[in-house]
Amino acid sequence: MIKIEHSLFALPFALASMLLAAKGALPLRTVMWILFCMVCARSGAMGFNRWADAEIDAKNPRTANREIPKGHISKKAALVFTAASFILFIAGAAQLNRLSFYLSPVPIIVFIVYSYTKRLTVFCHLLLGVALGLAPLSAWIAVTGTFSSSILYLAISVIAWSCGFDLFYSLHDEDFDRAEGLFSFPSRFGKVITLITARNMHFLAFILFFLHGAEFSLGWIYTCGLIIAGFLLLYEHYIISKYGLKKLDTAFFNMNAVISIILFAATAGDIAVYGYRG
Repeated sequence: MIKIEHSLFALPFALASMLLAAKGALPLRTVMWILFCMVCARSGAMGFNRWADAEIDAKNPRTANREIPKGHISKKAALVFTAASFILFIAGAAQLNRLSFYLSPVPIIVFIVYSYTKRLTVFCHLLLGVALGLAPLSAWIAVTGTFSSSILYLAISVIAWSCGFDLFYSLHDEDFDRAEGLFSFPSRFGKVITLITARNMHFLAFILFFLHGAEFSLGWIYTCGLIIAGFLLLYEHYIISKYGLKKLDTAFFNMNAVISIILFAATAGDIAVYGYRG
């Protein structure tokens, strides 16, 4: 039920934020507790989403084989697992610093609210972006114990980037969502407008990733990584426009995981070669 590999979307950005917050040198203890919190938060978020959407998933041919609809995991067991994950997340945040502990309920609230937004508003994809965008922001606070506007470019970049790829993925359920009265963007505005909106979100993300690099004076290594990521985004849009939904899983999972890893590697490489210059 919990696909740990999906953490590759947000985790590299949290790691990049950690490096920048610590100016290139991270205590092992801090790294381990942040990773612990990331795993617990991701597990709780996905567990709650599967619990909340169990009845909808059972009706949808694409999701009917998920663990709860198939009876492999009970709703009660999923809810217990979710609660345990969130409790461990809060406990882990307490090991980092006081502000991390005080703010730990915030992402939990976002995760819970997100699971119901598809029933209420077409902006559900944007809230998913917010959930992932909290990763670099939270990692910064975990390292420094303070908030800084410097990391906002990265956080908002992740919001725009993940909102764009979730718009892609939601095309799978356009007809189902429309029939069930759910408020996904494609079910309300159709495929063409959804693809245009996803393209605009990814263009915005690219610009914000560039501004993030400039904010921290990242050099040519980061810039090269960003250019590669930009070409992958373009290729992702090309795949969808040329092949449609039959290639969507490849574009969604592989491309976006690679993009996040490349941007982290480019950040780490730039700091390793040139040192922290932010």
